[in-house]
Amino acid sequence: MKIKTIRLMLSWVGCALTGAAFITSCSNEDILQGSQETRSNVEDSITFSGISQESAATRTIIYDHTKGGGASVIWKETDNILVKDNSGQWRKSATATFPIASKKSNALFKLAGRYTGTTHDVVYTNKALKGSQPQVEIKNKQTQSAPNNFDHAGESGDCGIATATKMGNDYKFTLEHKASYICLIPRSSNAYVNRSKIIKIEISSEDNIAGVYNIATDGTLSLASGGSKTITLTTGNGFDIDNTTADMSKNASYAVIAPGTHNLRIRYWLRNTTDNPKGSIDGTVTKYVTLTFVPGSIHDITANLNINDFGGTNYYLWDAKKNFWDGHEWNSADPWQPTKFLTTSSQNYPLPGSDSYNRPRTATGRFDATTAHFAALPNANEMAWYVLKGDPHYDADELWSTMGYLYKGGMWFKKKANIAGFTDSHHPDNASTDLRDTYTRVAKAASQQLPVITEMNQYFYLPFLGYYSTGTNNYKFQAAGITGYYWTSSAVPSNQTGSYALTINKGLAALQDASPSNGLIIQPFE
Repeated sequence: MKIKTIRLMLSWVGCALTGAAFITSCSNEDILQGSQETRSNVEDSITFSGISQESAATRTIIYDHTKGGGASVIWKETDNILVKDNSGQWRKSATATFPIASKKSNALFKLAGRYTGTTHDVVYTNKALKGSQPQVEIKNKQTQSAPNNFDHAGESGDCGIATATKMGNDYKFTLEHKASYICLIPRSSNAYVNRSKIIKIEISSEDNIAGVYNIATDGTLSLASGGSKTITLTTGNGFDIDNTTADMSKNASYAVIAPGTHNLRIRYWLRNTTDNPKGSIDGTVTKYVTLTFVPGSIHDITANLNINDFGGTNYYLWDAKKNFWDGHEWNSADPWQPTKFLTTSSQNYPLPGSDSYNRPRTATGRFDATTAHFAALPNANEMAWYVLKGDPHYDADELWSTMGYLYKGGMWFKKKANIAGFTDSHHPDNASTDLRDTYTRVAKAASQQLPVITEMNQYFYLPFLGYYSTGTNNYKFQAAGITGYYWTSSAVPSNQTGSYALTINKGLAALQDASPSNGLIIQPFE
């Protein structure tokens, strides 16, 4: 991350006009009816000439920003300013005009009112003045039309203040920008990402980063209304993300953000139309950053967008020595393993006596897994702690891949180190119950919100990897992106053909009986 502080220097020149020019230059709201003799009792019209030089951003068009560097700016025809007149009343200028049409760094603004003081206050904002308090709206929905294009800065909430000082017949001032700005420059070497487009970027914080803000005399922004903890930047028709190194021309994305120190969750929303079995898929790759956003500064944030891949070789029958498709995995020389959700199946599958088949149980009662990879899994008691005390959170949108296809959906659980009282010896709500001896189904509704940003390191993620189930002389790959099934190391004591497994889906986390003849995931938990 690199932060560049940019100073905007705008010199404004004002002059009192002659009687004839005065009559033709006054604003539509203040057409003067009096004669030359009564001018001392009416309002003058004055012209402020603005020269736009190096800048972070204005409601003008910002361009030529370089990573870690500065930027240039020109005015838009729709720009205007607020100036405080002799009576202390804020006056809004007419929209910008340009003495030289090809040089829009120099603009003229006309205002009604009298301006004879040594100094006059100036405010630049996107918010219409109501009463005597200038405000700015940093918008929670911003739109960028093309990569590396920040012409939406002013509409999105840029603002600034200045003191115009009289120098001869002129007023001159340097505008200090009081909003802050973020420039996101992502890259990726992941093939799924490279085949996608960035359709929007969601920037979330634990405090307000957008809303309507009062602009104090010193330019300090204080929230007045409509506070938002999220800014969503829509990226036109989608930006490419096929660059392996930072390339601003590909996808540099800008937003106006409230100044301050913010803990951010930045969700890059990708649209991929080639790699999901059902067709187009929209999902996120998420990054986290804590940064102090300085007024008047562009903050460059680079990010390597990667998608976690789950290899597809850890589907097992319960307590089997080898994985379900041992020797015939999807990426082997002789693949039997179905890889595409709902559309592929295999008539080749583990048979009794093979290392991929589970040993039969001869009685009910406590029965623990004996293979090393199953013994490393949570037992039934531990899995109950994850379910009931692990604060499960559904994540509908984080992208992941398995066996050559792209999916999304999963659940966050607290790591056992962050679960108070965690133990392998008993049910979390009943110390006298050992689930390895007494079967009990446990379940908890999952939160539909993501965990708190600053607590994300207390959680780990489980994708909805689906499972393999038997049909008529075949096995199918089921429920990828919809449900996840994870084996425990514990058999169900009351069912000779059942074993405990974690089931997770959109609304629920549950520990329950599962058939050992299904191919479910084995994975040690954090």
